[in-house]
Amino acid sequence: MYAVIKTGGKQARVAEGEQLQVELLGHDVGAEVSFTPVLLVDGGTVVSTPGDLAGASVAARVVGTAKGPKIRGFTYKNKSNQRRHWGHRQKYSTIEITGISRGS
Repeated sequence: MYAVIKTGGKQARVAEGEQLQVELLGHDVGAEVSFTPVLLVDGGTVVSTPGDLAGASVAARVVGTAKGPKIRGFTYKNKSNQRRHWGHRQKYSTIEITGISRGS
């Protein structure tokens, strides 16, 4: 059984026992979080309508945090001595999928 969940404006395919990095959730390490699936596949059965997915949920546990790669940027305007350096490093929450329930 696997599900597709939506978090942080992105969708990810998950199965029980998998670990994945999602955008920072704001929960402490060890906290339980729940996601509403967008799609649920159980063997040959595909559940995708909002009415059928109303009772379904994906349970996960926050394992830790991680940082993505550093992105460095530089902008300038020619002949005016206008320069700007900037950087960004995205923070992620690492979660482990503990269970997928179909509901009713």
